[in-house]
Amino acid sequence: MKKLFTEFNIKNIKMKNRICVPPMVVGFRPDGYVAIENVERYEKLAKGGAGLIIQEATCVNNDGKLSGNQLGIWEDAQIEGLKRIVDVVHEENCPIFLQIHHAGVVGISNDPMCPSPYEYKNYAGNIVVGRVMTSEDIKSIQDDFIKAAGRAYKAGYDGIELHGCHAYLISQFLDKKVNKRTDKYGTNPEKFVIEILDEIRKTTPKEFVVGIRLGGFEPLIEDGIHYAKILEKSGIDFLDISYGFMSEQEMHVDKDYKYSNAVYAAQKIKEVVSIPVFAVDGINSAEIAEQILTDTNVDIVDIARGFLINPNWANDAKEGKDTGKCLKCAKCMWFGQSKVCAGKVIFEKNNK
Repeated sequence: MKKLFTEFNIKNIKMKNRICVPPMVVGFRPDGYVAIENVERYEKLAKGGAGLIIQEATCVNNDGKLSGNQLGIWEDAQIEGLKRIVDVVHEENCPIFLQIHHAGVVGISNDPMCPSPYEYKNYAGNIVVGRVMTSEDIKSIQDDFIKAAGRAYKAGYDGIELHGCHAYLISQFLDKKVNKRTDKYGTNPEKFVIEILDEIRKTTPKEFVVGIRLGGFEPLIEDGIHYAKILEKSGIDFLDISYGFMSEQEMHVDKDYKYSNAVYAAQKIKEVVSIPVFAVDGINSAEIAEQILTDTNVDIVDIARGFLINPNWANDAKEGKDTGKCLKCAKCMWFGQSKVCAGKVIFEKNNK
């Protein structure tokens, strides 16, 4: 593990290894406020030895949620609870970023917004058509992101990650199959993000980290690369590469490629930027994580399901122990579909 357990810096934030716990939404309260279960969950993750935690998608607007129990950062009163998460993570000498998010047309709002009148089939099988965002809507949501970043700084987070993939609002702007606008946010859709970034820089200290989770296929890899280069020039601090607007992306990846399509996108983007790049998906062992760091030249690996199965994943990996594996069950406990995580049960049984 020559690379996985080497130190790494993002600006002045020191990571003790190249392992990141990426955002995974596991909500507990319908009002967007932090519950004791949230605090306890992040405390366990911080004790698990990762070099960085990025807190789950936390909504900038009560009407922009992806689920009923999603955490929120749309009002000042939420700062106190969020600070409790920060404090327990920092006590374990682990930095933490906050992912800030708005779902747009794919959320649970009764009147969801979208850059264009996009028709979306939601998880319940219902057809939703997003209300076209006016220029006032755009400015309002941008302000929500900017104010959320300021609250994150006040709560003590080391930085923020803009949620720009997985079909959520920023992804909707960046994907030309979804965004059919003819104004500047259609001809140069990255302006929606860059204007947010510029204003965050004006209201937070220069050492405050601002990155983005970016779709590698938006809808093509060429589009992901295009946006990555523009965002680097605009001063973004890191690129956490995942999938784009899922139902619209086109992934033309050689079937013999060793790793996931998302890792492929991260590799291709790392070839054209110099800022830190994160890779995700299918990284289910320390050995694969090490190989990806070595083969692709990305800087950080996101270990998601591994930490759901075993919050001590990084410590166990460092000691050469069994880290557990997700079984990719049809019904997942973490999405409220089951009362049991089978992978966790097997891991705990094997490591009594």
